Amino acid sequence: MRITLGALLISTLALSSCGGWRDSRVNPTNWFGNSREAPVETDENLNPLIPQEEERVNLLGRGDDEEVDNSLPIAVIKDMRIERTSVGAILTVEGEAARNGAYDAQLVPSITQEPGRLEYTFRVNYPKNATYRGTPATRTIRAAVSLSNQDLAGVRVLRVIGKENARETRR
Repeated sequence: MRITLGALLISTLALSSCGGWRDSRVNPTNWFGNSREAPVETDENLNPLIPQEEERVNLLGRGDDEEVDNSLPIAVIKDMRIERTSVGAILTVEGEAARNGAYDAQLVPSITQEPGRLEYTFRVNYPKNATYRGTPATRTIRAAVSLSNQDLAGVRVLRVIGKENARETRR
């Protein structure tokens, strides 16, 4: 009887001390925290009427055969989640387009990456024809990217940028 009672008391104490596990950094379910809205850095001297790059024209008067990227940053980033996998993680982002008909959603990595920070821009293409604005439910778009453990090595901040806002999560 004393052995059973002692084992019961020891197991009760051991289980009650596990409450800190859920907030611990060792717990893989809270690997990255919830995403928070972050400010977007904008270039205040940017004039949309002045082209930023010169168009290249060859001798025949045609532009280069390079594929032109017509995608734009999505209007608002609503949610961002990171789900752990056996080989890394999946970054899933939900955004709201400015109008109906947006397609080809992509998370494009930023050209300049700071150490310890991984940054993506959520870009979509819009149809050439005018479309209605529609309801938020019809303008909601999701995109995801798979990140390997090597991609995430040393990363402390994951950030996704849209036109009006950005979301980030920290380890």
